[in-house]
Amino acid sequence: MTLIRTGAPAVEPVTLVDAKAHLRITHSSEDALIGGLIRAAREDVERTTGMALIDQTWRLVLDDWPADNCVDLTRHPIRQIVSVTTFGSEGEASVVNPADYQLDSLSRPARLHFARAQERLRAMNGVEIDFRAGFGEAGTDVPDLLKRAILLLVAHWYEFRAGFGPDEQPVSYPGGYDRLLAGYRARRL
Repeated sequence: MTLIRTGAPAVEPVTLVDAKAHLRITHSSEDALIGGLIRAAREDVERTTGMALIDQTWRLVLDDWPADNCVDLTRHPIRQIVSVTTFGSEGEASVVNPADYQLDSLSRPARLHFARAQERLRAMNGVEIDFRAGFGEAGTDVPDLLKRAILLLVAHWYEFRAGFGPDEQPVSYPGGYDRLLAGYRARRL
């Protein structure tokens, strides 16, 4: 099972203006640095929580058809299944009819259940599931705690942007960051 982001978010959940106000910076000489910190902080929040904050597209590639006809989609929240494509033993592509599967987007992870199994798939990468995940197309759609975690991380990384050795770690995560994300982490039993 391989998960590939095929389309990046069009905007960041936190604007450069918001980050500069949080940092109390009025000049524009470090805008590129701050913009990069915002992007890196969003990616860290997404990696830590298993979420997609702003709408983005993903592809899940499976070698085999799931034994129970159900696939877990590990990004959250799932907004839409774009397509499900199977590849036959000769490499021929076939799009699965949307009437033949059902999405449970309320569960975490979301589940995609198929009415019946597909047969004679190629040995590797026989199933591709394309989907869209995220809270919405704008930063205003993202929960406030997640945006605050991004701002906290941007401020911390801005303050400690010089190099640190292994014996001085951890300096890369501020206090309170984990608490802001705690309610959004995927739970495992």
